[in-house]
Amino acid sequence: MDTSGRKGKLSKSITIYTNDEKKKKGLKVTISGNVEAFADITPSRARLTGLVGEKITSTVSIVPKEKYPFRITGSEAKKGKNISLKLDEIKEGDGLKYQLTVENLKKEKGRYYDTIILKTDSIIKPEIKIRVSCVISEEKKEAPGENSAENAPEKKKAEK
Repeated sequence: MDTSGRKGKLSKSITIYTNDEKKKKGLKVTISGNVEAFADITPSRARLTGLVGEKITSTVSIVPKEKYPFRITGSEAKKGKNISLKLDEIKEGDGLKYQLTVENLKKEKGRYYDTIILKTDSIIKPEIKIRVSCVISEEKKEAPGENSAENAPEKKKAEK
């Protein structure tokens, strides 16, 4: 069971089928437990949204839990074609926090998805994965007369 990005109570059920005549319907087994967060990651995903020609960025904060201290030793994007990454390590009290800035590189309208992999020095969680989604829209073009003087609010009031 993949617990990536999950925290709190989690349970999973499976049904085991055997050739035992008494258990024709199968035997249902449920496993449940509490998933502890390894770090506070806010937001949990990097969402990039903007217009063609604009600088489009998203910032994600990664704060290690006191119980599970770690350092981020590297970062990379799985595909890496459309994004650039900048990772800053920030001292905060006795600990560290990280600020990951994701910037769009794509110049034309469209959508894409990627996954950022942060390498850590932790034996418990050697990688942290952060999903990236991007939507780039075309620049909004003014319709003819949309901002002309005849449509100005002052002119409309004067006509009444």
